[in-house]
Amino acid sequence: MKRRIPHLRWWITGLLFASTVINYVDRQTLSILARTIQNELAMDDLDYAHVVQAFLLAYTVAYLLAGRVTDWLGTRASLALFLGWWSLANMATGLVRNAYQLGLCRFLLGLGEAGNYTAAPKAVSEWFLPKDRGLAVGIYTAGAMVGATISPPLISWLGGTWGWRAAFFATGALGLLWLIPWWWLYREPWRHPRITAEEAAQTPARPAAAQCQGSGWNLWKEAFSSRAAWLLMSARLLTDPVWYFYLFWFPKYLMDARGLTLSGVGKVAWVVYLAADLGSVIGGALSGRLIRRGDRPVAARLKVMGGAALLAPLGALVALRPPLEIVLLLGALVSFCHLTWQVTLTALAVDLFPSRIVATVFGLIAAGSGLGGLLSTDAVGRLVSAYSYAPVFALMALLHPCAFAVARNVKRNG
Repeated sequence: MKRRIPHLRWWITGLLFASTVINYVDRQTLSILARTIQNELAMDDLDYAHVVQAFLLAYTVAYLLAGRVTDWLGTRASLALFLGWWSLANMATGLVRNAYQLGLCRFLLGLGEAGNYTAAPKAVSEWFLPKDRGLAVGIYTAGAMVGATISPPLISWLGGTWGWRAAFFATGALGLLWLIPWWWLYREPWRHPRITAEEAAQTPARPAAAQCQGSGWNLWKEAFSSRAAWLLMSARLLTDPVWYFYLFWFPKYLMDARGLTLSGVGKVAWVVYLAADLGSVIGGALSGRLIRRGDRPVAARLKVMGGAALLAPLGALVALRPPLEIVLLLGALVSFCHLTWQVTLTALAVDLFPSRIVATVFGLIAAGSGLGGLLSTDAVGRLVSAYSYAPVFALMALLHPCAFAVARNVKRNG
């Protein structure tokens, strides 16, 4: 008999956390080494912008395909496929000789990276009861900010010591090493040889045979005809531009509008992203606490999302140019609220849909994130260029309340 592993579902959550860290490290390797690569490959800023757009386009479209592949192959095989694919694409980037080849490699990277965020929710649906789902989603989502935090020093050291090509080889190899423990450890709980009896009682029941039937177009049609799926997709489309703004534009705001140097931004901006990590974990646990106190899962998720939507608009006060300490506090608050919102919405999606189609549904929902990012990046650039950052902060303050007005209607569906 194989040795039983206590707390197996939390070890699996740890592997999902690690895959998310690797996901962000691999996507940021290019941005950190961009200037060095542009100089060597004779690329101007427009060439670089096209490379970034190639990644975003593939990343957005891939969500729709990755969700279906996840439900088709299952969690174990699909995440191994996705992570192996994007790791090889990342390593191939170290071989490019021109801008076209670079864009192709980043397009392939985008095709693979989306799968992390369809397979991970499916794993949560298979291993966790509603009371623990929010925390599990919060833990693996926190990997994104950990990856974003460790990437600059790690990639800078690799690139400075061994050259930029070696940095892509090394970070890609890290993903291939991750495949070993994942393939060894992951199974569905009802067929896992190492699960304890105590933990088996804390996991969802095995789906009935009838629930597992169906394939191809019928499952896709079932997912895409769901009103709740489209409501949650719309909510992500509305709110994720807030996160893209704080991720890609807030440090630039501190330099352009508040006069900080690059080193100055590095000394203070981490506060905002630490708050995002805390929002992932603490916010993810809040709805689980409400469920333990007797709330129904959907009602508990919506309460937490409503609280986040109520507090996030305070970010508009940045437009009034308060002292820098207040600006950082407000930025941290918005980041905390947004990650609370995001992980709770993900847990809500897992609650609403059966495991057999949850990845396909989540692919649709997450595509809203990519689309919102594509649309908002251009809008933010135009507003900042034509006016200032003030109208952008005001606009961002409206998005969470509007999204909550949309998302709350899922209560009628579940």
